[in-house]
Amino acid sequence: MSAPFPQEPGQTPRRTYLIVDGENIDATLGMNVLNRRPAPEERPRWDRISAFAEKVWSQNVVPLFFLNATSGQMPMPFVQALLAMGYKPIPLAAQGSEKVVDVGIQRTLDALMDRPGDVLLASHDGDFLPQIEALLDDDDRRVGLLGFREFVNARFTDLEQRGLVMYDLEADADAFTTMLPRVRIIPIEEFDPLRYL
Repeated sequence: MSAPFPQEPGQTPRRTYLIVDGENIDATLGMNVLNRRPAPEERPRWDRISAFAEKVWSQNVVPLFFLNATSGQMPMPFVQALLAMGYKPIPLAAQGSEKVVDVGIQRTLDALMDRPGDVLLASHDGDFLPQIEALLDDDDRRVGLLGFREFVNARFTDLEQRGLVMYDLEADADAFTTMLPRVRIIPIEEFDPLRYL
């Protein structure tokens, strides 16, 4: 975790905007990690993710959760749970085959260019690379990416040299209550043999 940016007295407290691409996180978990539809106990604990986002830069979090509601239906129990955890659910609908969640997140990242604050994007999707690159051009902003590192679009890795910080959903955010069947490169300082015995 990094130190907070200095603030002027009377200045509005700095925030972290947590932007969650729920569709992408769920699809990556199911298709790439588990190779099947996740059971409820295997899904991320979204309250842990927002708590992690608060700790990353030691500041308040605005958690935004994007959902695809093109079908005209919303998963109301899930939406109610998100609201109870302090998230702002953003159910978007498209008329055609538009990638509605991606468009909503791209527009939100563009809008953040004109606002102070830091950005933590939970996604693996390279469709957000132009917006993340633009946010990194602002020296007064920290930008992070949260996901399964081995499935993150490879071009995000190149942005680490420009200041993008990568966080792992399982290892860093502790978003799961069960150990996932992942095969990934583990930094030796993170290796816990008890997890494998």
